Amino acid sequence: MFRHVSRVAVAVAGAATFAAAGVLPVTAAGHHDHRPPASHHQIHSAVVLGPIQYDSPGRDDRSNRSLNAEWVTLRNTSRWPVTIKGWTLSDKSGHAYRFGNVRLNGNSQVRVHTGFGRDTRTDVYQDRRVYVWDNDGDTATLRNDHRRIVDSKSWGRHGHWGHHF
Repeated sequence: MFRHVSRVAVAVAGAATFAAAGVLPVTAAGHHDHRPPASHHQIHSAVVLGPIQYDSPGRDDRSNRSLNAEWVTLRNTSRWPVTIKGWTLSDKSGHAYRFGNVRLNGNSQVRVHTGFGRDTRTDVYQDRRVYVWDNDGDTATLRNDHRRIVDSKSWGRHGHWGHHF
């Protein structure tokens, strides 16, 4: 009798462990993502990269105005707020911006500008004096606070995107 009970307990504990290991990050109920399935290196998230302006309009004169005309958009595609504190946005050269205490409301977005400025709910600034995004080809990568890839977009030589996306 005890041998049978202990086998059942071990089986139940093993099944619970297996189920816990397979749990995916929580997303909003009813959210349908129309992107291709994530690779084994990318987690599913309601926060995705949106439009990117990697080629600042006009002359690249490193003025703050020109630097801030280079930006990346992050979109929260769910109805629920998401805090992205500790998340990073980086290029393929290793320049990284770490988000402070930023909260994206449901169905909202924030633009990450390269230059200097005062952070608001809709715009944050990397406070850099040089351009980050390569006009000829680059990759924007968004990682969560556990360094897992949330989303990435490439353009130019190694990507398939046009001038703006």
